Amino acid sequence: MVEGGKRLARVKKALEKRIGAGVSAHDIEVLADELILEEGGKPSFKMVPGYSWATCVNVNDGLVHGIPTKEVIFRKGDVVSVDVGMYYKGFHTDMSFTLAIEPSASVRRFLEVGKEALNKAVSEARVGRRVWDISRAIEKVIKAAGFSPIRALVGHGVGKELHEDPQIPCFLPGNVEESARIEPGMVFAIEIMYAAGTPEVEMASDGWTIKMRDGKISGLFEETVVVRTKGPQILT
Repeated sequence: MVEGGKRLARVKKALEKRIGAGVSAHDIEVLADELILEEGGKPSFKMVPGYSWATCVNVNDGLVHGIPTKEVIFRKGDVVSVDVGMYYKGFHTDMSFTLAIEPSASVRRFLEVGKEALNKAVSEARVGRRVWDISRAIEKVIKAAGFSPIRALVGHGVGKELHEDPQIPCFLPGNVEESARIEPGMVFAIEIMYAAGTPEVEMASDGWTIKMRDGKISGLFEETVVVRTKGPQILT
């Protein structure tokens, strides 16, 4: 998974550079597909029953699972998130990023909060702590900034399967004692999902895209993280 994560990280960097005004979600999809194959992997998302694409691309109020079509063309001011996974030598890695095209100061702040929440969450992925501690870190950063952690969706374990236990909420799910204890060797896809408005989501007409009900922007940041005895290591 370490090598797979390095390879997916290279894909991520190339996709970040490609996003700009006039580029379509389909352009990102094609590039991701090509790069994953060049890296010797397979697109993880194409292994999900019913989903036929290597990426999920969302714009503005789109939160997750957006289909990367030619009709979705990025424009100045858009907030764009890309979610991509790679299957390499029997294991999945998974990551997401969000960026904005010529953003306002308020949008830049919104995105910085997501990055901060991810960094704080990763720092809590330590032996002897619990998933509860990761969720607490995410919720604390997002709420302190005046934004809303998403409650309808969660991060997850990752490995031989793309989605494994434990679930990793962006909010405190209950009592700490009921949360999974973090052990050496666990691998998490820690996923920050949050919104500028309320946390309520709805399904779009395409049957895949989950978007914000109030139409306000959302953010998505994710890394695959392995728990070492000496601390967390980001693989992607």
